[in-house]
Amino acid sequence: MDGSRGRRVEKRGYEQSVEDESDHLPDSKKPKMPALASVIVEALKVDSLQRLCSSLEPLFRRIVSEEVERALSRMGSATLPGRSPPPKLTGPGGKSLQLHFRTRMPPHLFTGARIEGEQGAAIHVVLIDSSTGSVVHNGPESAAKLNVVVLEGDFNEETEEDWTAEHFENYEVKEREGKRPLLTGELQLVLKEGVGTLGDLSFTDNSSWIRSRKFRLGVKVASGHCDGVRVREAKTESFAVKDHRGECEFLLKLIEKFFS
Repeated sequence: MDGSRGRRVEKRGYEQSVEDESDHLPDSKKPKMPALASVIVEALKVDSLQRLCSSLEPLFRRIVSEEVERALSRMGSATLPGRSPPPKLTGPGGKSLQLHFRTRMPPHLFTGARIEGEQGAAIHVVLIDSSTGSVVHNGPESAAKLNVVVLEGDFNEETEEDWTAEHFENYEVKEREGKRPLLTGELQLVLKEGVGTLGDLSFTDNSSWIRSRKFRLGVKVASGHCDGVRVREAKTESFAVKDHRGECEFLLKLIEKFFS
């Protein structure tokens, strides 16, 4: 009996000494974590980083948007870079004004996702004097309320000539029968010193069912604002809208390719 007890004590002492030695081994000689466990740990780290970025994104977006608006409003008489003055549009009261999108659109968007410009930029609109190309940051028109609409992708595709309000409205796209409103979210914005930024908007349907298979965004002055003055509407570049499930399928294919 004493011999067995002695052997058990000796065995425990040996195991303890092995554990102590492993604690002092350099990292290169310690037992390595299995590959699957390493992948899981790294995935958890990435997930935590993504949650942090998601929580900070709205704050950074608001700061950048405010800075851009201030910069645009300070431009005053500066003309649009790389563009000749737009066609003159003279309305009652002697003013010639037009709206203009400052932000370029990406080639495609997905349903349900926030509508953003190229590289995730906020979408800015400015009111300019069409005879000089300068930003109009004074007067009642510089604080007008605007409606955001969806346009056919082929609206005025081949020309930058002027159009009438009626022609613009003829190219507005509404939802398909039995479907939700095509565009949801903040469908209006208010100019501040001639500059405005689109809010949180998203598409509920793809663009494959219309003749051009593409949409444009447009803005026009809301009813009751700028009465007696013709303010030409603005339009973005054309872009395709795809179903959100298409985005998921694309990601799944990437994952399958990675693990194949």
